Amino acid sequence: MKTNKAMNHLHITTMLIAILSLVTTLTGLFYKTGGKVYTIKNQYGDAVKICGNGLYEHDSYFMAAIFRGTDFTILFIAIPLLILALVLDRKKRSLKSKLFLTSVIALFTYYSASIAFGITYNFLHLIYIALFSLSFFGLILAFTDTNLSLLTKNVIGKLPRKGINIFLIFTGVALIVAWLPDIITSLVWHRSLQMIEVYTTQITYVLDMGIVGPTALICLFMLKKQNGTGYILLAILLTVCTIIGIMLPIQTIFQITAGIELPIGAIVTKVASFVLLALFALYFDIKLFKSIHVPAYSYIHNQ
Repeated sequence: MKTNKAMNHLHITTMLIAILSLVTTLTGLFYKTGGKVYTIKNQYGDAVKICGNGLYEHDSYFMAAIFRGTDFTILFIAIPLLILALVLDRKKRSLKSKLFLTSVIALFTYYSASIAFGITYNFLHLIYIALFSLSFFGLILAFTDTNLSLLTKNVIGKLPRKGINIFLIFTGVALIVAWLPDIITSLVWHRSLQMIEVYTTQITYVLDMGIVGPTALICLFMLKKQNGTGYILLAILLTVCTIIGIMLPIQTIFQITAGIELPIGAIVTKVASFVLLALFALYFDIKLFKSIHVPAYSYIHNQ
């Protein structure tokens, strides 16, 4: 009985996540205020172009294009994926469907944290907070509602463990190395981050270096210990990395369409490397889910 209640709460939470995400993405893409681009001087004395129009009218012109690229990806890829995961979980009630739903909710936790902490204050701020709260606690609910020991026993197919280990090590290190030079450079030259513009920090640096990167290394440790938590973390990492690999090229297209000039080096080192990482993530994600035996829901929850 407790299991069914927890499951229903998770499904209701998932539906609310989808609804609020529709609000944030549709508003970000289509809401217009009729304003124009203008330039200000930030607290570091740098000239910054401000978007001046739409939901991101107070954000920098550079970041507003990225935010719209994110909105596009979440609207047309992530939300349909979330709805699919919800439908499959309600229909099949299996270990595999539960893990799939958990991994997609984790993606929305990453997304909601990014917009709640990273976007300049606007009239959707309460929606951002609600979306982050639902995603965060939905992830905890999904995580704690799974019998970890039984999950370990039901991963019975052949996994390319050596490849996954290399992927986790590379991801854990790469997400730190990718952003660390920007921070080191700013410390050496006693100034703020190069692209700080009107913001207090780069939320991507915080999430990738502080959470995602270390999670990859923790996942590696858990898998070696045959701990069920490792498989949940693996599914989460693979799903998040796959969608981020899709999102970055879309963000780049939005920037180029907005007339923002991007150095070829930055596109190659940042975008291409994440796309390559996403291809490996997708491959391992498929392998992971194919390896999972599918018991009934009544056998996969903590009692």
